[in-house]
Amino acid sequence: MDLSRGVDPVSTRELLDSHTWAGSGGARSSGKIMTQIKAIVFDKDGTLFDFNATWGIWSRGLLAEESRGDPALEVRMADALGYDLATSTFRSDSIVIAATTDIVADQLMPLLPEQSKPALLARMDARAILAPQVETTPLIPLLQTLKARGLQLGIATNDTEIPARAHLAAAGIEHMFDFIAGFNSGYGGKPAPGQLIAFAQATGVPPQHCAMVGDSLHDLHAARAAGMVAVGVLTGLATRADLAPVADVVLDSIADLPDWLDR
Repeated sequence: MDLSRGVDPVSTRELLDSHTWAGSGGARSSGKIMTQIKAIVFDKDGTLFDFNATWGIWSRGLLAEESRGDPALEVRMADALGYDLATSTFRSDSIVIAATTDIVADQLMPLLPEQSKPALLARMDARAILAPQVETTPLIPLLQTLKARGLQLGIATNDTEIPARAHLAAAGIEHMFDFIAGFNSGYGGKPAPGQLIAFAQATGVPPQHCAMVGDSLHDLHAARAAGMVAVGVLTGLATRADLAPVADVVLDSIADLPDWLDR
């Protein structure tokens, strides 16, 4: 059951004010997690799906299309996004890794003065829906394992909601999530905690019994702000050294979640 349709879009402040639970800062002692996880909310790109394998070639096509055969413009656009045209991959400091599509469009608009931002966003969304997703691990058996444990599952992505749902549906897993939110779903985007608080509200699970799993500092800062357990994974472009100062735990990938939950 997808609960995201049953939660009214409200401000992050309203969510935080109207849904507080005792101990919502997360029960931690000496760096050790002292809580029972009853729900997990996932980032999408770099967490469920390999970031560069999915978006590297896709972005090359986007840049070629938007530069309209102007190689100098294509280079400037790539540089603005932190994208390496030679390898068709993003640099580790790329704004695209954790930013919303709205922010990505803002980076490109100064280079496309004759274009309108709404038209650019529409083209980006239409192209994104068709992007082939490369799973970081076989997702169906993993999610089945987590659901069999009684966990409620959600998605909180800085992608827009329609492409995000298309990607999940193409992987055959959309129906396995109890909550799905993009940055335009009414709760804001990460690192703000609005999506995560809405997930807790929709599922009825207090934040301290939820884990947020993601590959970027945006994900982990959102987890901290929401009072959730912060789980980093190394299937994006961030390193263990990047994530460890903010995370409660850093796993190699989401494939390690069942073992971590057992521990």
